[in-house]
Amino acid sequence: MERKNCWEIKRCGRESGGDNVKVLGVCPASLPSEYDGINKGQKGGRFCWVIAGTFCKGEVQGTYAKKLKNCLICEFLKQVNEEEGRDFILTPRDAKDKSKRKA
Repeated sequence: MERKNCWEIKRCGRESGGDNVKVLGVCPASLPSEYDGINKGQKGGRFCWVIAGTFCKGEVQGTYAKKLKNCLICEFLKQVNEEEGRDFILTPRDAKDKSKRKA
């Protein structure tokens, strides 16, 4: 199954080279980060709900703690959860715990 990143599903245009970069800036979820590969995504593209500065509901979002409540009702997060099943990673702590188990 092909795993799509948030910018491919949401079509925000904030990925590098995207249509909205000049106006809204490059989304931090589309930049190289420690979250590359989480939920089988590129960069933070399938873990965007933990990354500050992503774009949703017409505005740039704040920190993970401030935006998580809204993200939990996001159709993209629900899609990633369904696609990943038991391997779904919701929080940064889950990501760290999973990487420890693999080591």
